[in-house]
Amino acid sequence: MRLDSHQHFWNYDPVQYPWIRPEWPICRHCLPETLAVELDSCQLDGCVAVQARQSLEESHWLLQLAEQFAFIKAVVGWVDLRSPKVAEPLAALAAHPKFVGVRHVLQDEADDNYMLAADFQRGIAQLRQFDLTYDLLIFPRQLPAAIQLVSAHPDQPFVLDHLAKPPIKEGRLEPWRSQIKSLASHSNVSCKVSGLITEAHWDSWQPKDFQPYLDVVFEAFGPDRVMFGSDWPVALLAGTYQQVFALARDYVHPHGSSVAGKFFGGNAAEFYLTATR
Repeated sequence: MRLDSHQHFWNYDPVQYPWIRPEWPICRHCLPETLAVELDSCQLDGCVAVQARQSLEESHWLLQLAEQFAFIKAVVGWVDLRSPKVAEPLAALAAHPKFVGVRHVLQDEADDNYMLAADFQRGIAQLRQFDLTYDLLIFPRQLPAAIQLVSAHPDQPFVLDHLAKPPIKEGRLEPWRSQIKSLASHSNVSCKVSGLITEAHWDSWQPKDFQPYLDVVFEAFGPDRVMFGSDWPVALLAGTYQQVFALARDYVHPHGSSVAGKFFGGNAAEFYLTATR
């Protein structure tokens, strides 16, 4: 199965999505019918829909979409992990076979150590009983806290979104590189190769801009813990779906068909659809 491990859906509303600027091409409804065309153009069989709003309502809406469209293979939603009653919504959502994981928009939290708070960690500790994964959405400055988090929960499967958004525009590697290697040393963590072009100069990026960062991630995580994600429709700010796919395809191709097979679906299926279900 060839999978896009990371994309979003939304019915655009300026109140619900205040971060989307009116002039951006993503300032519109972005729904499964449109993504289906993109997946087909790249010969991908399905996708993992990831939350874009922090509400239980959206988690249930994504599951409704997954029931309507078979190519939505899995849903990563949101729950309030800080709630002392978090087990209740987790149980309700996990009862659906396509609900596979949880994400919180940690990158928006002012406190870089938000994820280390006792109530948040208590919520993380609840995920394993429901066979749920956790997506880490962070900036590089939050990597030290993320390393502590994954170390404290060695049996919990984590996946890092967007390589932690490295400083591609500036062309800097450190301290991101060293911290990525430290994070990857924990075998319960995988990495999505996603969200790259929006961290570069939107109108002038070149494939060579990303090679140093991809080299770090592929070396650190190895062929069994990296997975392709488009970050559609956010990626449309800096390129087309086909450009995002081609960037990843051209980098992985020299690694051989076995690595490509894992990267373009095998690892995502193992992480989201097999190991935890």
